[in-house]
Amino acid sequence: MRKPLKVALLGAGVVGSQVARILVQEADTLESRIGRRLELVGVGVRNVDLPRPGIDPALLTDDLEGLVTRGDLDVVIELIGGIEPARGLVMKAIEHGASIVSANKAMLAEDLGALSRAAEAKGVDLYYEAAVAGAIPIIRPLRESLVGDEIDEVMGIVNGTTNFILDKMVTDGVSFQEALEEAQALGYAEADPTADIEGHDAAAKAAILAGLAFHTEVLRSEVFCEGITQVTSADIAAAEQMGCKIKLLAIAKLTHDDRIIVKVHPAMVANKHPLASVSGAYNAIFVNSREAGELMFLGQGAGGNPTASAVMGDVVTVARNRARGTAAHFSPAYTRRVVAPIAESSAQFFVSFDVVDRPGILAKCAAVFGRHGVSLRIVQQSLREDGEPVDGFPARLGIMTHLTLEANLARVVDELRQSEFVGSNVRVMRVEGF
Repeated sequence: MRKPLKVALLGAGVVGSQVARILVQEADTLESRIGRRLELVGVGVRNVDLPRPGIDPALLTDDLEGLVTRGDLDVVIELIGGIEPARGLVMKAIEHGASIVSANKAMLAEDLGALSRAAEAKGVDLYYEAAVAGAIPIIRPLRESLVGDEIDEVMGIVNGTTNFILDKMVTDGVSFQEALEEAQALGYAEADPTADIEGHDAAAKAAILAGLAFHTEVLRSEVFCEGITQVTSADIAAAEQMGCKIKLLAIAKLTHDDRIIVKVHPAMVANKHPLASVSGAYNAIFVNSREAGELMFLGQGAGGNPTASAVMGDVVTVARNRARGTAAHFSPAYTRRVVAPIAESSAQFFVSFDVVDRPGILAKCAAVFGRHGVSLRIVQQSLREDGEPVDGFPARLGIMTHLTLEANLARVVDELRQSEFVGSNVRVMRVEGF
């Protein structure tokens, strides 16, 4: 009998508890797939006194550093989240010869390069499929299946909570706050939903995806981030009139001068685009590559079971490598591409604002756009249905632009807000899929 591979688990929360269950209940099946048995030898937790159904209490320890430095571990599964102490524990586990499986997007968005180099130097694996989009296999296609191709753009819905909220605002006609409260009641959103609704969770995932797609190190701090807290029911209605749905998108794209743009923001997505039809708490990622063309990955992006599935896929791969005495080294940084500032990126925009209702106003507004080099694609003009002016402005304009620089559009908005014929409520939404 060959000795079993020793596995330590850090974290026994929603995902960790499911991973522990699978390791124990499916031990025979996993052994048949790997060729060696997996033995769970320790579970590191913050409080060993809390009940952990399905986990042998003898395995629990609050000495996480002692667990990862014991020296005989083959695989460490890190599911505690956050940057520290996770980063320090993973580094120590690597130093002591363990391969790593992690679902920690925050840590990887800050230190993927350093962790990859440390793993390569030690001859161990670092896998992290579950860090982005739960059960959806996207990490492996980017770093393995498409590594011989040139990727131009990765764009996706990578946060199920915000997609659920925006979908509810469309389908049920509720406000942002009402949709958020329903998401919390159903367990899609945390009691403190800041990381989701402000876009921080999606931005960490965008940094990881961009680094893999463009073979360079991208830090979370380099990602432009704008959440959905300012999206209103009026924005939802305007999007419907334009044949769009509003989604929180994570976007990483290659520019014409070989730099990259990495950003997270709400956008009007044309109904004809595949991402527009992604509803509820689902995630979807759209990849455009030069040889393979357009690819889309869709599925459950969060939750204990879907995420545990992605974790276990990595565990099996890492364990197979370990059983063979090999490791697959995937340094994400083959190149040194620069992340361009958001002001230098291009997009289409939908700008809506209140105006006075008199002849020549449309021409005046169009002139503002023209002065800053912004071309108009679609113009909508309407009087308010109730006939009541807002702050003395009875009409509202909605203008979709052609592709233009963010900096140019910002100058347009500044001038509009200072114009005597435009109200203070100037709304801007980026547009994708036209």
